[in-house]
Amino acid sequence: MEYPQPYTSAATYSATTPTAPPHPMPVAVVGQQYCCPHPVDLAVVRKVLTVADKFTVTDLNGNVVFKLQSSLLSLHDHRVILDAAQNPVVTLRRKVMTMHDRWQAFRGDSSDPKDLIFTLKRSSLIQFRTKLDVFLASNTSEQVCDFKIKGSWLERSCVVYAGESNTIVAQMHKKHTVQSIAFGKTNFMVTVYPNVDYAFIVALIVILDEINQDSSSD
Repeated sequence: MEYPQPYTSAATYSATTPTAPPHPMPVAVVGQQYCCPHPVDLAVVRKVLTVADKFTVTDLNGNVVFKLQSSLLSLHDHRVILDAAQNPVVTLRRKVMTMHDRWQAFRGDSSDPKDLIFTLKRSSLIQFRTKLDVFLASNTSEQVCDFKIKGSWLERSCVVYAGESNTIVAQMHKKHTVQSIAFGKTNFMVTVYPNVDYAFIVALIVILDEINQDSSSD
C-alpha cells in the first residue's frame, strides 16, 4: 500500500478545522513506516530512581518499541531515541542560551542542519500549563506552528494538535499501578491517532520529559 506524500506544511490546517480522526493522509514526520491506518497505543515507562535506561516505550504486549539511549556520560541537552534493534531513529538537541527552551530533532544520530526534522519551543516564557509549538524543518518562517502541545505534563494529560486547529493527533493519559510506584516507575499511555507518525509523537514526549525535569530542578 502506497501512502500519499508526507505532511510538510502548516498551511494544510486552519483554525476552523474540526476534530476528526483519522487524518486523511499520513502525517509522516520521521518516516512513513511509523504511520499506521489504525490507532496506536504505546506505554511509556520512566524509571525515576535510576539514571540509565530510564525511558522505555512499549506496545500493549510489553514489546519494546523505542528506548532512550542510556549513558551516564550523555549530556542533558543531547538525547538519542533508539528502535528495538538499537538503531538511532531521532537525535534530540537542546539549543543553549535560548529563552523559549528550544529543542531540535535530527534524523538518526545526526546533528547536521540538513537532517533537521523539527524544532520545538515554548509558546510563551511564563506558563502555568504546558503549551509548546512545533515547527517542521520546511517551515523556516515559523509564523504558524505545524503542531501544538497543550495540557499538564504533571498530570500526564497533554494533547498534541495539528497546527492551530482543534484536530487531535495524539494524547496522553496516566496509568499508575502498585508495581510502578513500588519500583520507582512512572507509567502512562499515549494514544497516537490513525495515520500519525508515532516515532514523532515519542520524540515530543521525550522533549516534554526533559523540559519538565528542567522546570522541577529550577
